[in-house]
Amino acid sequence: MHYSLAVRAVCEMIGTAILILFGNGAVANVDLKGTKGYHNGWILIAIGYGVGVMIPVLMFGPISGAQINPAMTLGLAVNGLFPWSEVLIYIIAQLIGAMLGQIALFAIYYPFYKKTEDASHILGTCSTIPAGDYFNGFIAEFFGTFLLVLGAMFILNSTALKSTVGIGQLALGFLVCTLVASLGGPTGPGLNPARDLGPRIVHSMLPLANKGKSQWAYAWIPVVAPIAGSMIAVFLYKMIV
Repeated sequence: MHYSLAVRAVCEMIGTAILILFGNGAVANVDLKGTKGYHNGWILIAIGYGVGVMIPVLMFGPISGAQINPAMTLGLAVNGLFPWSEVLIYIIAQLIGAMLGQIALFAIYYPFYKKTEDASHILGTCSTIPAGDYFNGFIAEFFGTFLLVLGAMFILNSTALKSTVGIGQLALGFLVCTLVASLGGPTGPGLNPARDLGPRIVHSMLPLANKGKSQWAYAWIPVVAPIAGSMIAVFLYKMIV
C-alpha cells in the first residue's frame, strides 16, 4: 500500500519523538536527581535507546520506512535509494519530532530537572557531550553510525529474517543497545543528527537556572559525523548486495 508523503512525514515525526522519549528518557531517569532510576547505570540507558529505535520501526516501518534519522535519510538519498524530492520533508519531520519528544520529556521530568544542580546531567538528557576531545567525538560518532546504518541495511533487507515477522526489528533494537553499551563512552552517543540537534535546541530554551550552556561549538560533530558514516555505510551495502 502506498501512503501519502504527509502521512509518512507524520509517522517519521511520531517515530522520532518516541525515540527521544525512550532514549533520552532513560538518561533522565538515571541522571536527574530524585528519580526512581537515579544512578542505576549505563545499561538502563542502552536498553532505552535500543527499544526506542525498535518500537518506531515496528510501528511505522511498513508506512514510512521508519528512518527516524536524517543520517539514514541522506545516506539512502545519496546512494539512489530514496527520492531527493522527499528528503527535506523527512528531515524536517524528524527534527520536529525530536523537539516535541524532548519537550514532552521535560514536562514529565520537570520536578527532577529543578532538583538537579549538575549542568552536564541536564544537558546529557538532551544531547551528547564529548568525554574526550572533538576529534575523538567525531571518530566515535562516525564509526558508531556507520555500524548502525550498515547493520540496519543488512538486517531489515535480509530475505531470511523477513520470513519471521518482527525478528529484524528486534535484532535492530539489540544492535542499537549494543552500540550504546559498547561504543557510547566517548560521546553519549548520538548516531542521529535529529536526536542531538532537536533536543539541543530545546535545551537552549529550557527555563532552568542550573542548565548551563548548550555547547554549540561541539554541536556540528553529532550532525556531520553521522551523515558521513551513513553515506559510506549505504554505499558499502550497495556494493556488496
